[in-house]
Amino acid sequence: MFSIPGKQAVTLTPRAAAQIIKLMDKDGHQGLRLGVKKGGCAGMEYTLEFSDSIDPNDEVVEQDGARVMIAPMAQMFLFGTEIDYEVSLLEAGFKFRNPNVTEACGCGESIKFDESLGAPKA
Repeated sequence: MFSIPGKQAVTLTPRAAAQIIKLMDKDGHQGLRLGVKKGGCAGMEYTLEFSDSIDPNDEVVEQDGARVMIAPMAQMFLFGTEIDYEVSLLEAGFKFRNPNVTEACGCGESIKFDESLGAPKA
């Protein structure tokens, strides 16, 4: 929908691709659907859920056997994002390095996008 020829909307680190493949294989999912929604103290939050089908309007990113589908309304906010999977002593989870984010809350769960992208104000 908002694609840039020759450039994937998001990229995956090898750790993120391996974790997505593990999740896809576990229950036979088609991939993970990535989106954004209003919420959190900074105004927006990422959403990530299992998907058993590919919507024709999704931007599909396939890398090293991993598949991520980007919801149509989230595509413009996610271009250039690198998705990583990090494990520490206290937590494990996907981390998003998104050049379109202008603010993030202290907990790291909530973000604010550049308003020129049409992001709703908090």
